[in-house]
Amino acid sequence: MFTELLVAISFFAFDFCGDSAIIPGIMKNILADRTGKIDASGIRKVFALAATLKDPVNFSIGQPDFDVPESLKNEAIKAIKAGENKYSQTAGDALLKEKIAEQVKNEFGWSNPAILVTSGVSGALLLAFMALINPGDEVIIPDPYFVMYKHLINMLGGKCVFVDSYPDFKLPVEGISQAITDKTKLIILNSPCNPTGVVASEEQIKALAGIAAEKDILVMTDEIYEKFCYEGNCPSIADYYDKTLLLRGFSKAYAMAGWRLGYVATAESLSNIVEEMTKIQQYTFVCAPTPFQKAAIAALDIDISDFVDAYREKRDIIYNGLKDKFDVVRPGGAFYAFVKAPAGGTATQFVEKAISNNVLIIPGNVFSEKDTHFRISYATSNDKIQQGIEILLRIADTQ
Repeated sequence: MFTELLVAISFFAFDFCGDSAIIPGIMKNILADRTGKIDASGIRKVFALAATLKDPVNFSIGQPDFDVPESLKNEAIKAIKAGENKYSQTAGDALLKEKIAEQVKNEFGWSNPAILVTSGVSGALLLAFMALINPGDEVIIPDPYFVMYKHLINMLGGKCVFVDSYPDFKLPVEGISQAITDKTKLIILNSPCNPTGVVASEEQIKALAGIAAEKDILVMTDEIYEKFCYEGNCPSIADYYDKTLLLRGFSKAYAMAGWRLGYVATAESLSNIVEEMTKIQQYTFVCAPTPFQKAAIAALDIDISDFVDAYREKRDIIYNGLKDKFDVVRPGGAFYAFVKAPAGGTATQFVEKAISNNVLIIPGNVFSEKDTHFRISYATSNDKIQQGIEILLRIADTQ
């Protein structure tokens, strides 16, 4: 069984760097060409492996280890019992939209923001890309990047233009500026970043806003981890640039990953984008889950500072535990560390060794055009983090 697991993990580099699975015979002609542009998520493959191993240290999945707060569970239950189980309006529950709009107004000064409630931020990404990207359009993405960007853009016929942010993973403002062409449709910003945990500085974000304004280019800011900032509030480009498509959600901050709730907000000047995304939602997701939208209204008033404090401690444990043996940038947010594999092999090879020692981590080429790092999600218990650190240090000593 374990040999089979290693064989499966060894295909990750191939899966995310080239053509997808070979389809024998007639099936190759039946499937749409776009299916060849995406592959099964390497993260989900490792997540599946977790079910086959005995009590592993699971550093693989980006999902909080705490549960939905009881008060929010009760709001969802109350909504279900009250019969709030039908479709909502496509754009979302009116009260939830109103509350999101009020928060956006207060935070960014947008007078009349356009709001769309989506089936997770993942749903928002798909709708946004479908509404914006034509075949041949270029999308600028700092590398490393969230895995979904690349595959959705490729599936829609767009071209990913990756801008290297190694070795410190700071927002590569100058590189982004140089990457802009007359085909550039969109710049993607993800801060705090998955997989690196790095938070873009206010100076970097202001500089990017200036470049985008000069070239009149739309910026999509993926802020699903905006609550998890460990050195103060995370700056947002929406503070400095109105041509911003703001994506936020409830999966991480409130542990609602399975409830599938996110939202898109723009300034009124970009309301046409939200209108088109809403139209596409009519024919795809239809609407976000109705009873959970009711619970999300209450979630916007929940204080999660205790959870953030707990995750700051986890960040410190993982960073301090690894920094003397591994090259690792101290994460400023989210709950990830992007760690350079020891010399003498690729990250994928190191991941294989880790899995053989019952530690599940993700090879960096799932999130990057390079295979030099691996991602750790420290969204697990402190005891498991310590256990995983000890195993990773022991493996590094044998390299």
